[in-house]
Amino acid sequence: MSTAHVIYPDLAGRTVFVSGGGSGIGAGFVARFVEQGCRVAFIDIADAPAQALVAKLGAAHVRYAQCDVRDIAALQAAVADVQRDWGPIRVLVNNAARDDRHNLEDLTVAYWDENQAINLRHQVFAVQAVAPAM
Repeated sequence: MSTAHVIYPDLAGRTVFVSGGGSGIGAGFVARFVEQGCRVAFIDIADAPAQALVAKLGAAHVRYAQCDVRDIAALQAAVADVQRDWGPIRVLVNNAARDDRHNLEDLTVAYWDENQAINLRHQVFAVQAVAPAM
């Protein structure tokens, strides 16, 4: 079985932004976009795995900023920094999420609000920050 990936020439040189890009599926997105010749910026709350990913991939086409997606101002500042330095973001991957398993009877308003802030709210505001340049 081949491990080669398809190359999409139209992606080369594009600026990509990934939330939650430091590990798991997000790190996979980051690595695959780097293989496509993209400049890939990503944010993550977990610093150690994100730094390890940057070291593995090389800093030339990868940029990382530690950011908690619940902090919308910091998220939008990270987007603005990338666009200032690398030009318009053409690909946005809203990947950051938390998937805690719980019982319905344990659900509280505070828990619900916290999960929405991580799993949904930041996505809307990332789009708001990126859309004008797209």
